[in-house]
Amino acid sequence: MNLTLYVWRQKSSKDPGRLVQYEAKDISSDMSFLEMLDVVNEGLIVKGEEPIAFDSDCREGICGMCGQVVNGVPHGPRKKTTLCQLHMRHFKDNDTLYIEPFRAKAFPVIKDLIVDRGAFDKIIQSGGYISVHTGGVPDGNTLLIPKHDADIAMDAAECIGCGACVAACPNGSAMLFTAAKVSHLAMLPQGKIEAARRVCAMTEEMLAQGFGNCSNHYECEAVCPKGIKVKFIAKLNREFIKAQMTGS
Repeated sequence: MNLTLYVWRQKSSKDPGRLVQYEAKDISSDMSFLEMLDVVNEGLIVKGEEPIAFDSDCREGICGMCGQVVNGVPHGPRKKTTLCQLHMRHFKDNDTLYIEPFRAKAFPVIKDLIVDRGAFDKIIQSGGYISVHTGGVPDGNTLLIPKHDADIAMDAAECIGCGACVAACPNGSAMLFTAAKVSHLAMLPQGKIEAARRVCAMTEEMLAQGFGNCSNHYECEAVCPKGIKVKFIAKLNREFIKAQMTGS
């Protein structure tokens, strides 16, 4: 298939960016979206032009590194699919695609389609972990966890931190990401000890990093490649209110 691409090109966060037109020719429907960009870049290199900069790592929908807005939708048109797992068979011959970086105040553009998602790392560093003594690992069966709690914790833990929720939110909110990280630990006995400190620290860091507030647009859930539900935002709010009331 042949495609017309309008790709955002920007040298750095301090330089102005613009959409540049490219032709993607003879693209196989079996290629992933990133493989299609690889082919385009190979053509640019042959011409002596600078290739399009974009993020990728595992290309298996696991790491959360890939992140682009395709025709206005983070990760493209297919639900519960990361960009690296989006195949070109979901597009048509002669389609026109507009490809842009994730746009949010807390995600400054590094170059072209690459943004700095270090703000997520700082949220995790503020409390997205449990403190344990090193040494022998206890048998997992000694910690009895109700299946209902374990299932909910696993649902929240599916978050890969790609940032699509932030890019889709009109407010640039990171509530779904933060809620997932808080909730999966708050549901398990290992995380309950530090639950109050964790939710306060992570919420405060989220605001300090410049993310907006949640106003229930539900766009975050709609574009999440792992299908994280907005119910976890309610869980985050409950945990935060509980921590404030207990003075923890």
